[in-house]
Amino acid sequence: MTFPDQVTVIAPARLHLGFLDLNQPAGRRFGSLGLALDSPHTIVRAVRGAIDVVDLHAQEKAARLLYALRSTIAVPDDVAVQVDEAIPEHCGLGSGTQLALAVGTAVSRLLDLDLSPLDVREKLARGARSGIGIGAFAYGGFLVDGGHGASTSLPPITSRVAFPEHWRVVLIFDESFQGLSGAKEVAAFHILPAFPETLSSHLCRLVMTRALPGLAEASMAEFGPAITEVQRVVGDHFAPAQGGRFASPRVAEVLAWLEGRGVQCVGQSSWGPTGFAMVESESQAQEFVREAEARWHERRLRFVIARGRNAAASVEVRHAYNDRPTIIPFRTLH
Repeated sequence: MTFPDQVTVIAPARLHLGFLDLNQPAGRRFGSLGLALDSPHTIVRAVRGAIDVVDLHAQEKAARLLYALRSTIAVPDDVAVQVDEAIPEHCGLGSGTQLALAVGTAVSRLLDLDLSPLDVREKLARGARSGIGIGAFAYGGFLVDGGHGASTSLPPITSRVAFPEHWRVVLIFDESFQGLSGAKEVAAFHILPAFPETLSSHLCRLVMTRALPGLAEASMAEFGPAITEVQRVVGDHFAPAQGGRFASPRVAEVLAWLEGRGVQCVGQSSWGPTGFAMVESESQAQEFVREAEARWHERRLRFVIARGRNAAASVEVRHAYNDRPTIIPFRTLH
């Protein structure tokens, strides 16, 4: 058997658009929805031999993940991982899960182990509350997970709908602010009040009868207000932990301005501070970004236009005898 000399994995960022039920009155807890993005992304290479350090902090995290992987599978000493690009940390785009999945998948392919994303997730302990990050890696698209049941290892993906190719997502980055993560995130869940069952029922109805059908029919008029309402309800519930409906006052100001301009779908990803606005065309997105950059040019905000990604993470395998990479699928969650 000829093993590859290099494996490159490109993992997508994801928006986490909210939880559906935080208290488990119906027997399942959390349940969440989200979207895979084409940008930003994490690029990891697994190689045999020396590497170049591009981003020291990301490289150190990748090295820790490789060390953790070695405790569960036999990884030769000459295997190394290099991070060429990384999703920004602590901004609500799933950087930790995507880095872990990219490292594990790259090493698995280099060693011809064919681990699935679920296998990697179990070995590197990701997806404690939501299945959206792992679903974004494995499938892409707009995703809904079913939350945690009594015997759930990973919340199952219960719906996956392609995001319209012509729609765009405007990301609003506040680079002076970091969202909650790690121990602070765990502590924040403990201070939240009970989530009313009536609100959970309201959110589930919005997702099933408006958001998903609207997405399937590429109707922003249906989809957008439903997601914005989910964001309003969930953001207000999380306000005691994050200081308001949205974590960053600057991002909140931009989102209010966009709503005033007629944008129907706005919100914050996960704990933020990154905000988002979904619009129906590239030209709309460019217009709003031009105006926003002029309006907030001194406020340390950054605006990026992204597409939804309707495909799984990409895996490229190279052999020394062939200069052309082979793009290969990986086993999905099961």
